[in-house]
Amino acid sequence: MTNRLKLSFLRLLAQHRELSPLIILVALCIAFSMGNASFFSALNLTNLLSILPELGIIALAMTLLLTTGEFDLSVGAVFALAPILLLLMVQSGVPLPVALALALAVSAAIGCLNGWLVTGMAITSFLVTLSMLLIVRGVALFITNGFPQKPLEDESWLRWMLSGGVDIGEFTIHASLLWFIALSVMCHYLLRRSKLGNWILATGSNGPAAIARGVPTAKVKTGLFALTSLFAGFAGILSALRISSASPIAGTGYELEVIAMVVVGGTALTGGLGTIIGTVIGVMLLRIIRNGIIMAGVPGLAYNIFVGVIILAMLIINSRLEKHIKLR
Repeated sequence: MTNRLKLSFLRLLAQHRELSPLIILVALCIAFSMGNASFFSALNLTNLLSILPELGIIALAMTLLLTTGEFDLSVGAVFALAPILLLLMVQSGVPLPVALALALAVSAAIGCLNGWLVTGMAITSFLVTLSMLLIVRGVALFITNGFPQKPLEDESWLRWMLSGGVDIGEFTIHASLLWFIALSVMCHYLLRRSKLGNWILATGSNGPAAIARGVPTAKVKTGLFALTSLFAGFAGILSALRISSASPIAGTGYELEVIAMVVVGGTALTGGLGTIIGTVIGVMLLRIIRNGIIMAGVPGLAYNIFVGVIILAMLIINSRLEKHIKLR
């Protein structure tokens, strides 16, 4: 490869940050399929597509929030609390649509409180959302005495919209996958085609300059904290209805896994750069790694080693690409 072609290739990777994880994703799919012929079987793909959307939905909102330079560590706890509230209300006689609306409202309110504490009280998002993680997780454990809740006995159209599935040949398409696709399109449009997307990018790139140009950065961040928490609650409800169980310890560790998916997809931790397409690739990448290493016979406890190595590799690749382009 000539130096000119090499530079063009590196420039392409630097300008389209989702390309690097896409190349790794394709390489891993080939490697895993060569290692186990069942990797692309209908059963395995159905299992993958049933688990992938729930963390993916949280990752979509986290991408928008991370693009402003903030992040939310309380999403795993909200993921557990929202379905618990939903089931407790339904068990006490509240209709499912009302219980769903209230559970989502509580999730969004937690995000609003996070946003107000970060922007209004000038406390870092790390400290605020770490504290909120402990509070929300504690509430979930306290109101359930630490026990999972009874499954929802409801076969209404709303239940089907949230956790139903359609069989297409040997594949089963769950409703959560359709929600993930729809929300991915919405978030991509929001970030790339709307005025709010420009505000998000401006807020993350240079906050003081954005404020000087009239961008309401505090409202943008608060709104995205609320959206992230809302998506976490919604994902938790989808998951609980799918598996017919709501546990107060569900979602433990999800906050770091979601941030890893977003960063691996090409969104910058420092803000100002975000890509929804990259996040979708990042979600697929980490989920396929988990699935592939288990099918390859590697102990599941080794999963974090692979995740850590890939995140580190992506950070090094992105850093080197940006440095190489600047030098040129």
